[in-house]
Amino acid sequence: MLALAACGNTAKPTFLSTDITGATFGKELKLVGHDGVTRTLADFKGKAIVLFFGYTHCPDVCPATMGEIASAVQKLGKDAARVQVLFVTIDPERDTPETLKQYLSAFDPAFLGLHGDAGATKIIADEFKIVYQKHAGNSSDHDTMDHSAGVYIFDTKGQLRLYASGNGNSADILARDIGELLRTTG
Repeated sequence: MLALAACGNTAKPTFLSTDITGATFGKELKLVGHDGVTRTLADFKGKAIVLFFGYTHCPDVCPATMGEIASAVQKLGKDAARVQVLFVTIDPERDTPETLKQYLSAFDPAFLGLHGDAGATKIIADEFKIVYQKHAGNSSDHDTMDHSAGVYIFDTKGQLRLYASGNGNSADILARDIGELLRTTG
């Protein structure tokens, strides 16, 4: 009898990243892609979205995190086509559309860089609870940005579901969790 009862239950997905299903933030995003097209989260319904905030001149955390994301997407095999990676720049003064395109194509040409002016960047960063601050270097080429380094993952219905710290994430963990979202949300 217990075996029959267990067969009727649909198992709730389990994740290795932090499950933030039902979060009251991260609901809206409207920025311009490096391709010149204004994008919102709704544009990617039907795909899992992996969202990271960073900047192209970042010496360590951003390239390491983007490398992990790229590796995770590759591990998904044919399901990689059902994932859209979005990189939101927190340094719109230096991260031009061309710079974003060049930077992201080193990881995967399908990755999309999003940018806005300083005001639009602040609005989106606040919506996702991202903290960032510029530190002036010897020249503008040497400015650095302190920033939150988490990865947000949305399901195929456009719902924010997971948060993974952007520092030292394993591509295996990201691939497993994205695959689980793809499996359970269509």
